[in-house]
Amino acid sequence: MTDEHAKSLLIPAGEQRVIHLFDLDMRAEQARFLREPGALAQVLGIDDIDLDHVEVFPVSDLEELGLEGYLRVGCGIPEDALRPDRAKLEAIDGYVLLIRSRALRGEETHLTPAEQIHHVGDYREAGADWATRPASPAETPESAKPFSAPRPSPREARSRARRIGAALFSVVMALIVLVVLLMVR
Repeated sequence: MTDEHAKSLLIPAGEQRVIHLFDLDMRAEQARFLREPGALAQVLGIDDIDLDHVEVFPVSDLEELGLEGYLRVGCGIPEDALRPDRAKLEAIDGYVLLIRSRALRGEETHLTPAEQIHHVGDYREAGADWATRPASPAETPESAKPFSAPRPSPREARSRARRIGAALFSVVMALIVLVVLLMVR
């Protein structure tokens, strides 16, 4: 197994609610450049990534909260999932990269990060696991079925149409009379 394959990370198709955390061993301007279109995909060895679901920031921006606190409070990672990596998370002091599953659009992806990008861990966000509990199809309510709305009889429909027509005719005629009166003065 080559060193490149050892560093490769396989993201399975359909993965949801997982945050992939990377430590960036690079200067601040290089880390900020990763937000440019195409730059991050290139250093991860992939064709495309949705930057709306990616975060690049210095850990110092988190102040007292810290990286562990941000993952727990800001990202919804359970404390139990972070506890084994607590020392590793506290040791990170530069820039970090967070990639949410959505950034990869549900496709199987092989990440081969550049040498300055070090995989720290993968953390599952708390929430219902829909994959293990399939939803049962709900019965379609009667009101949602086609032609289920109450329909007036033809006589009621004609009567209603006449009333609407008469009201519109009256309004138009009143406007015409008003315009004529104003022009005469």
